[in-house]
Amino acid sequence: MNSVIQTFIEGHKQILADFEKQAGVTIPAAAKLLIGCLEQGGCIYICGNGGSAADSQHIAAELVGRFRRERRGLPAVALTTDTSILTSVGNDYGFEQVFSRQMEGLAAPGDVLWAFSTSGTSKNVIAAVKTAKSKGAKILAFTGKSSTPLEQMSDVCVALNGPTSTVQEIHQLAYHILCDLIEEHFAEK
Repeated sequence: MNSVIQTFIEGHKQILADFEKQAGVTIPAAAKLLIGCLEQGGCIYICGNGGSAADSQHIAAELVGRFRRERRGLPAVALTTDTSILTSVGNDYGFEQVFSRQMEGLAAPGDVLWAFSTSGTSKNVIAAVKTAKSKGAKILAFTGKSSTPLEQMSDVCVALNGPTSTVQEIHQLAYHILCDLIEEHFAEK
């Protein structure tokens, strides 16, 4: 047991160290992108599959509700939550279109699509990014590999290399930092 525990901890330390090296560049760039969107009256749309779908909902809740400070509610929508849209679009158009169809109907210039894909190749996430970009939205990507199609399509990307579970846990740290930076900005207003 101790060997398994230590292996997990060491893996986290390595990916956390990698995140720390890039965070001074990627996190301020991501914060600027998200704050700029919100300042201009835009909306943040968030999508991902599996655990990243849960992360999408978690982030939307932190932004619409609050993270640690009182401030006004901020416009954020998890594209993973409307079962009627997900099932009807999945049935009528295919699962690859469940997020892109929502972007077709919702995205506007100045919005941000925050796209999670630990592989960086999720077909439905890539399709959403293409549609969001065609509508004038900016892209913030969180991936579990560098040099992926999703990273190449994004305006800002937090790319961590490692196993999905560990990457998702470090992603959570990254998005909590972003939620705090956003909240600090709007709490001062």
